[in-house]
Amino acid sequence: MKPAPSSRSHANVRASAARAVSRVLRGSSLDDAMLPINRFRVPSDAAMTRLLAYGVLRELSLLQWLTARMMDKPLAVDDEIHCLLLVGLYQLRNLATPAHAAINETVAAAEIMKRPQAQGFINAVLRRYTREHVELEAGLPDDEAIRHSHPAWLVEQIRVDWPTQWPAILAANNAQGPLTLRVNRRRLTRDAYLQRLSEMNIAAQAVADVPDAVMLAEPRAVEKIPGFNGGQVSVQDASAQLAVDLLELQAGQRVLDACAAPGGKSAHILERADIELTALDRDPQRLIRVDENLRRLRLDARLLAGDGGEPARWWDGKPFHRILLDAPCSGTGVIRRHPDIKWLRRESDISGLQGQQLRLLKSVWRLLKPGGRLLYATCSLLRAEGDDTVQRFVGLHDNAECLPITADWGEATACGRRIAPSPAHDGFYYAALRKTGDDRP
Repeated sequence: MKPAPSSRSHANVRASAARAVSRVLRGSSLDDAMLPINRFRVPSDAAMTRLLAYGVLRELSLLQWLTARMMDKPLAVDDEIHCLLLVGLYQLRNLATPAHAAINETVAAAEIMKRPQAQGFINAVLRRYTREHVELEAGLPDDEAIRHSHPAWLVEQIRVDWPTQWPAILAANNAQGPLTLRVNRRRLTRDAYLQRLSEMNIAAQAVADVPDAVMLAEPRAVEKIPGFNGGQVSVQDASAQLAVDLLELQAGQRVLDACAAPGGKSAHILERADIELTALDRDPQRLIRVDENLRRLRLDARLLAGDGGEPARWWDGKPFHRILLDAPCSGTGVIRRHPDIKWLRRESDISGLQGQQLRLLKSVWRLLKPGGRLLYATCSLLRAEGDDTVQRFVGLHDNAECLPITADWGEATACGRRIAPSPAHDGFYYAALRKTGDDRP
């Protein structure tokens, strides 16, 4: 007897989520792993698949510990059936899905995954959790890497770099980030947009200290965001919106966005000032996204495919008044939006990323006019990719000085300012540098 269509649809969602988790654990990014959900005809099925896959990756270490206690013989961590067990357990533990539904649909998913022989095993493990969950949860070890589902090296580094805030940061990394919009002030004011949302019964609020930011109470698809298609608003986290004011733009300036894709900060710069912008990215395919964003907003920039570390290949020789270097980094400040970062990033990656950041800083610094300002930014929580990199750079350049950033958001560091993930913000680091004179030959 075949399952009813709705039941099969629910099972297919569980199977798809398990496969996505398995792909991540084999090294795929979550964005790539989730591409097959585009086949879902029902939007709610796609949304549920995302909820399950993202949730499992947020709680991965904890869920793995619990399943290991209920299995006589562990499966490989990236085995699709093991990942399906995690999906079932996440439903029972975190979503409060009724036990009969969570278990039956997870069991049915094994057949869709062509592993019908695993159905009895899955049924037994999940039913054991429903019987013994109090004892199992009470037995969780006093290990932050398991309780907060972060790799041990990252827990330790966050503890060292944020000695008073690290428990809150680990917890924030496992919370779903808000949907934050940037109001295009060339088209309307933030107050006018908030009034429009209120009239449409869409709950939203302004973000303190971020003058163009509006945070929605509930997430929604971009096509259902009022004013999005017409270019009145864009999706951009509040922390990323801080960059434009730190640049201190003036009309007529030449500005370089040295790592521009996907284009959010480039667009914000153009919304704020009548400047000549060059949006640079080494990946031509990612520049297509920048172009799409600018076209939607009716903004213009010079788009260039090139490596910021090799300006001789693309620079026209005219210096810039302002440079934004949103450098490649570990992404540890945006884990709540990309939980796969926890499992794909390695401790050994950090020194290589720091070297890349320093290389880019050295290269684009020569493109800046004396008296000009460079804003260095990373969406990282790690000091190695913030103050450490900037201090090394300033130590090598006698014409570079750190400018103080006075603000009510975040906290001051030796060279800049950092902000921890919170209900309104992703984790971010900024440093503003002024060029005090010509470069040495």
